[in-house]
Amino acid sequence: MVIKKEYKKNQLMVGSTGKKAKKTAYDWISTIALIIFTILCAYPLVYVVAGSFSEGKDYVNGGIWLWPRVWSLENYIIVITDVRLWKSYALTIGRTVLGTITGVLFTAMVAYAMSRPNLVGKRVYYYIFIVTMFFSGGLIPFFWVILQVGLFDTFWVYIIPALFSVYNMLVFINFFKTIPEEIHESAVMDGASEFKIFLRIILPLSTPVIATVGLWIAVGHWNDFFSTMIYTSSENLWSLQYYLMKVIKEASLPPVSILPDMENIAPETVSLAAIVVSVIPIFAFYPLIFKSLTSGVVIGSLKG
Repeated sequence: MVIKKEYKKNQLMVGSTGKKAKKTAYDWISTIALIIFTILCAYPLVYVVAGSFSEGKDYVNGGIWLWPRVWSLENYIIVITDVRLWKSYALTIGRTVLGTITGVLFTAMVAYAMSRPNLVGKRVYYYIFIVTMFFSGGLIPFFWVILQVGLFDTFWVYIIPALFSVYNMLVFINFFKTIPEEIHESAVMDGASEFKIFLRIILPLSTPVIATVGLWIAVGHWNDFFSTMIYTSSENLWSLQYYLMKVIKEASLPPVSILPDMENIAPETVSLAAIVVSVIPIFAFYPLIFKSLTSGVVIGSLKG
């Protein structure tokens, strides 16, 4: 309300004097720099979309920058008829949904315990967490652990190792400390257990930080291909990003009999079509949580 009043006051002052603030050289330089940065960020996406709708034979001749010279849907027909794409799509969606829910819940539980002042051994746990945040045993010891516990070449190799993140725990702790202690004391006086307080009170009050951390975890699961490459050997466990890497790196077309003329198809345009198909869920999901995400970032920056 104070900001709105100040804004209206400034608008009235500008209207009364009839003068507007003159833009400085810094304003012009900042505006131009932001425009250039926006173009640099947006152009790769425009190029990928243009290439995906281009006829393969025409695309390999070069010169396509903003839109196709010869439009074609053959690339998308090939992509959607590839069984490997839909298997990897289903696995990645399942992995992202389950991994995000379990990762947020488990990390928030640990963070809630670490945020309580009466936790026994809290300082010891804290230093252990911080050490593991900066140092690890390396890939080979971790791979050996995966083998020993029976996670290799299973779906759970995507879920269990990603249950906990020290950085996300610190973000949760920082937010939990902003919740008034009186709420916790009132719940304890009413006979609520710590687990009930966490589920019924803390989590509902933590929607912004849950949305923020949840998005980080979801994007991490969605974009991950390294786990598939190292910890699996079955084609049925391919993640979507690993499938894209195979298609782009090998530039191999799946066997397709739906198109009579394959001379107009190029592996490059098929790869671009697969990339476009893979990012559709991200574009559909992100706007739904944008408000909560920005709220979580602002709260974290103010309370940090």
